[in-house]
Amino acid sequence: MADQEDTPLDDMHKDWLEAELEETLDETFELEFSEPMLSREIRKIYRKAHPDLLDRHTYFRNLLRLQAEMIKVQDWVEATGAKVCILFEGRDSAGKGGVIKRITQRLNPRVCRVVALPAPNRRQQTQWYFQRYVEHLPAGGEIVLFDRSWYNRAGVERVMGFASEDQVEMFFRDVPEFERMLIRNGIILLKYWFSITDAEQQLRFQVRIHDPMKQWKLSPMDLQSRVRWEQYTKAKEDMFARTNIPEAPWYIVEGNDKKRERLNCMEHILTKIPYEPVDHEKVELPEREYNPDYERRVLPDELYVPKVY
Repeated sequence: MADQEDTPLDDMHKDWLEAELEETLDETFELEFSEPMLSREIRKIYRKAHPDLLDRHTYFRNLLRLQAEMIKVQDWVEATGAKVCILFEGRDSAGKGGVIKRITQRLNPRVCRVVALPAPNRRQQTQWYFQRYVEHLPAGGEIVLFDRSWYNRAGVERVMGFASEDQVEMFFRDVPEFERMLIRNGIILLKYWFSITDAEQQLRFQVRIHDPMKQWKLSPMDLQSRVRWEQYTKAKEDMFARTNIPEAPWYIVEGNDKKRERLNCMEHILTKIPYEPVDHEKVELPEREYNPDYERRVLPDELYVPKVY
């Protein structure tokens, strides 16, 4: 059969699709815009400390590929009723939030949701420790990403004195069996620890101090994590020794280069979820119904947002 020439409607569709792709790239660039709003001196120090960062072309090409695969994971989870729970732990400023944003950027928030719990209130402090986390676990057809999880007890609560040594010891005894229960009930459980060097955390905290777009990320707890670096290291080592079980091992993501960190973590997640492509019925856009007797009402000007731009 001879190739048919494009019709004006085909051309219109192509223009629309190109515009959509361009907008998608704009959103990606906006999300990835990471040039700190710093003085020239601080910016030079930042760049000097990162001479071998992954180039943007390689990064964006692989990011879009991995995000497309994450959509396939989402389709498989919905179609099979699978339950996926991923824990993101690590040092303050180690890049957990950046990875989570790239994973969820193109996913349906009704399927994939992020859980970032605040400090427990008085009632929650009297509950069974795992109780407030259980209600956020995935049901069938859901993916849940915990931006910090029940491992708060082995880290910040232990180091900062919010939990007693008896409570910490009870946590270490309970958590392996708790996680085995989740796995026995069909939850795919993945645990990631994001690791950065002492010098890199120091640099990132300095960036946050001087960057007005990032100052909100510096909490009193973050500042204490600098003071207590060695205590957090000892707590992390103890946590790994007590909770790295065969059914739910820890995976360490090296995070000094944020771009490599994001890609490596996403690649690894894809290897740990047994997803397969899901066939979809072809979608046909129905014809719009027109009523010749309908007249659209003219709405008052005050209902419209002013066109500032």
